[in-house]
Amino acid sequence: MKADSSLSWAKVVSSVDFLKSCKKVLFVTTSSREPGNDEIPKTSQLALKIASLAGKEKVSIIDVSKLKIYPCEGNVSSANGNSCGNKSARLSDSKKNPSGNHRCWTSIHNPDDELWKISKELFSCDCIVFFGSVRWGQTNSLYQRLIERLTWLENRHSCLGEENILKNISAGIILFGQNWRGAEVLETQKRVLDFFGFKVVNGICWNWQFTMNENDESKASYLAAAKEFKDFLKEHS
Repeated sequence: MKADSSLSWAKVVSSVDFLKSCKKVLFVTTSSREPGNDEIPKTSQLALKIASLAGKEKVSIIDVSKLKIYPCEGNVSSANGNSCGNKSARLSDSKKNPSGNHRCWTSIHNPDDELWKISKELFSCDCIVFFGSVRWGQTNSLYQRLIERLTWLENRHSCLGEENILKNISAGIILFGQNWRGAEVLETQKRVLDFFGFKVVNGICWNWQFTMNENDESKASYLAAAKEFKDFLKEHS
């Protein structure tokens, strides 16, 4: 059964209601536009809207498209065995890693890597919500790069036998797509967050897919989607 993919104010209200019960919230947006384009992606606009309703003082927003995040090195599956997230990979910079929990070889091998800006906020919040887009039947590339780079969080308890340091952090994901596999991608990413060890909250997990016609690639359809979202925000401004 496919999840409801409509754009409804009830979903926003459900998200806001839960977030109001949290003490400190991190929003991570992953959609992008080309350099020099002042347009704010739809999911980023939604993140700003929900933050204003939940309480700006408790919500931090990080735009992944503005960070330098290197690709995952794949240490989880190297010939030398799984070394992803082991104690030797701890980032020693106390400014970047005040909790001592950030363990990623890519961060060590690339001093200008900025993944720490996300992990630092993550370890001080009690709820995280990811915002992204569905492209070609999967989450967009910025989200995928990020989630792969955070594998050490999952690997610590699933493979290395250490404590699940995410067990007290609630998590959700909100996705927007045009015409294909939105509901399936949502369910997959909820499962991923569950594997990571987060407390996945259904009220902050939902998607909007403008049309269920996977063959509708017309320019008119994309323009109509943009208008529907603009009107949606205006109606509830």
